[in-house]
Amino acid sequence: MIEFIKKMYRKYEELFWYVVVGVIATISSLGVKFLWNIFVFGNPLNPTAAQTFILSVVNWIAGVETSYPLSRKLVFKSNGPVLKEYISFHVSRLSTWLMDLLITEILGPLLGINVYITTGISMVLVVIFNYILSKLFVFKKKPEETPAELGEDIANKPE
Repeated sequence: MIEFIKKMYRKYEELFWYVVVGVIATISSLGVKFLWNIFVFGNPLNPTAAQTFILSVVNWIAGVETSYPLSRKLVFKSNGPVLKEYISFHVSRLSTWLMDLLITEILGPLLGINVYITTGISMVLVVIFNYILSKLFVFKKKPEETPAELGEDIANKPE
């Protein structure tokens, strides 16, 4: 059983850490969002469009600033250029934040669905898209050369 668990961990290590980092970032961002809603807006269950926008900004900043360093080190184990990845990470998260904003504005103020349900629906979609964008564009790994390719380079190298 222990060997099976180790095998599964090795196979799904990246996804495991993505979930762990996601939970940490989610707790951070939702904590900030709902504390802001309580202390700044008086805890309305159906915030206005302006309040929803502000809550979304606060939520996004807390989540992104929590998840970038954790994703870089724990999930994708990146050694890439920090500034390039930092900017790419924020741009990709900005695109999913816009998606979150659209979802929460439509479901909340327009359709009257309460902020907790709206947030849950949006979170699921954002998590999926964030992983895809991080994997494909932010922390992409260069394909490793195979020993055969290395041998061909050496064999074809002029002396």
